[in-house]
Amino acid sequence: MKAAPVTRELRGRGARQTLVHTGQHYDSNMSDVFFAQLEMLKPDVNLEVGSGSHARQTAEIMTRFESVVQKSMPDIALVYGDVNSTVAAALVCSKLSIRIGHVEAGLRSFDRSMPEEINRLLTDQLADLLFTPSEDADQNLKREGIAKEKIHRVGNVMIDSLVRLLPSAEKLPANGFSQRYALVTLHRPSNVDDAECLRNILQCLVDLSESLEIVFPVHPRTRQRLTDFGVDLSRLHLTDPLPYIEFLALQRRACVVITDSGGIQEETTYLQVPCITVRENTERPITVSIGTNTLVGQDMHALKHEVQRITEQKPMKGMIPPLWDGKAAERIAEILLP
Repeated sequence: MKAAPVTRELRGRGARQTLVHTGQHYDSNMSDVFFAQLEMLKPDVNLEVGSGSHARQTAEIMTRFESVVQKSMPDIALVYGDVNSTVAAALVCSKLSIRIGHVEAGLRSFDRSMPEEINRLLTDQLADLLFTPSEDADQNLKREGIAKEKIHRVGNVMIDSLVRLLPSAEKLPANGFSQRYALVTLHRPSNVDDAECLRNILQCLVDLSESLEIVFPVHPRTRQRLTDFGVDLSRLHLTDPLPYIEFLALQRRACVVITDSGGIQEETTYLQVPCITVRENTERPITVSIGTNTLVGQDMHALKHEVQRITEQKPMKGMIPPLWDGKAAERIAEILLP
């Protein structure tokens, strides 16, 4: 989602690129279909790392990626977001004296119990060029001692992909659900790995389904755990993970989105769809301060209250943050290829 617009823009300007897929996300519904819909070229290298503990996965990516970098010796390596692949690639390149550009730099949840927060902190300390999506990200980096000349606010590359594919999503036929449905996604360990927490969330969704259809594309991580609980989920519309365009169409038409995803907080803010985030904090606070996002943590009473407020009243519209205009990749390319 983040690499597609940047690789396309650089290719259009004649840059030679080697696209490396680590294989961290290896499910076909979570990977292959995205390459197709985003019209990305097939990766030049697939490390086929697969799943594993954080330490094992990060180490395996580093081991396999090192030889790729040594063979190609690029002028710069672009890493994206905050996953294990991000920090693993940054560590390898740093030790080989390869310049690093971090796309989506500077985001902070200030919660080091999140593996992604550790990945963000380390990657930003190693990067030579830090491409940020918003002013708060700039401030975070400056506070951590990053030289201001390394920081480039370019906007949100996720929104580049959304803007490009939204017309295709809007052409899809109605999905068969009523005009009043909530779209749900859950995948974070704090929500789905804790048995009591997940049971409480599922029961809350069942309760909400009495007055609102619940559409729930189930992440593979979450799917494994749904069968462990004695909660009747028959009233929920459970689906497999959806391709991006189909999911975007569901987001666009939902009356509310319930999620623990960072990217969906951004997308709903751009789409002006009310979002309720089942997390205690967010690395995207701008979606709360000026967007359409509300944090409820794991307080299911608060979740029900927010859903009721949204469905019974006209929800307040937020604003779209500056530079979330579909042109972030152009700004990155102008910096890399002046």
